[in-house]
Amino acid sequence: MPLPTSPVIRRVRLGAELRQLRRREALTLEQVCDRLGWASTSKLSRIELGQSRPDLADVLDLLDVYQVPAPLRDQLIVIARDAATSRGWWKTLGEMSERQRTYAELEAGAARIVEYQPAVVPGLLQTPAYARLRIAAGAALDPEVDVDAEVRARAVRQAVLRRADPPRYTALLAGAVCEPGGAPAEVWREQVRHLVALTGLPNVTIRLLPRAAAPTGPHPLTPYSCYAFPDPADPRTVMLEAVTTDVRLATAVDVDRYERLTEALLGVALSAEETVTALARSIDG
Repeated sequence: MPLPTSPVIRRVRLGAELRQLRRREALTLEQVCDRLGWASTSKLSRIELGQSRPDLADVLDLLDVYQVPAPLRDQLIVIARDAATSRGWWKTLGEMSERQRTYAELEAGAARIVEYQPAVVPGLLQTPAYARLRIAAGAALDPEVDVDAEVRARAVRQAVLRRADPPRYTALLAGAVCEPGGAPAEVWREQVRHLVALTGLPNVTIRLLPRAAAPTGPHPLTPYSCYAFPDPADPRTVMLEAVTTDVRLATAVDVDRYERLTEALLGVALSAEETVTALARSIDG
């Protein structure tokens, strides 16, 4: 069974709903905090931005200030409880870094995932040996990384593709992804064979971007992942991958741009069948 929508998404959804209610009442952050006796506006600002786990009592106070009637009030209370719940997620996901946990929550709650990678195989598609190479390479910049724990965590995340009700997953891979790039030959062949095997799952699609092909217009500058969720009111989300802190985008304007970019990339990518042929050829070559 899929996990419920992730707390991180529910926090963003709740924050957006509360911000809209405050603006409907023509109240400033300062006015609301004065009414509630909150010491500063930072607490409310973080709730509205989805940056903190909300306290249900605080949410109830805000709903009173905004005079929210049922059934909207009841709906927002459910969302607030989802946003404040993390224990079940931690138990299910097990030991993993905060960075991997963010992706795991998004993946486990998603109905659709699209990933673009210009240089490496995406985490959800990596073999343990390939994952170890990639994680160990990153650990050279961060000595606190526990490589063994991160490899185990990646395997936990990958289970989402094979669960009973999996998300629809599409990987868009640039040509460089399908080259060894210094990986030992056997690790690389095993990884490519694994990619080919994954294309046999009905929910998984892999598309290669040939070097000669490029969409007209903007090009992606970084790896990114797009997530859509079963509840259409939950905010579609884009994660931009960086060396240090990844960036989460959840406004409709930002997400729409990345979805248009994805469509442009899909328009020039090899078909799923051509991709399988190209991957198999890369092993033979």
